[in-house]
Amino acid sequence: MMEFLYFPEDKTEYIPAVLMLAVFVILAGVTMYFIIKKSRKEERKTENFSRSHTVSEQSSKDYSNKA
Repeated sequence: MMEFLYFPEDKTEYIPAVLMLAVFVILAGVTMYFIIKKSRKEERKTENFSRSHTVSEQSSKDYSNKA
C-alpha cells in the first residue's frame, strides 16, 4: 500500500544523507552569521549618518535663526 516509502534495512545508507544535512545546516548557520554581522554594520553606519545629519541640520537652523 505504501510502496513509495523506502526504509532501507542497511542503516548505513542513512550516513550520506545525514552528512549532507549536517553540511547544509552548518552552511546555513555560517550564512546567517554573516548576514547578521553585515546587518549590524549597516545599522551602525545608518545611526552615524543620521546623527551627523541631524547635527548639521540643527547647526544650519541655528545660523539661519541668528541672521
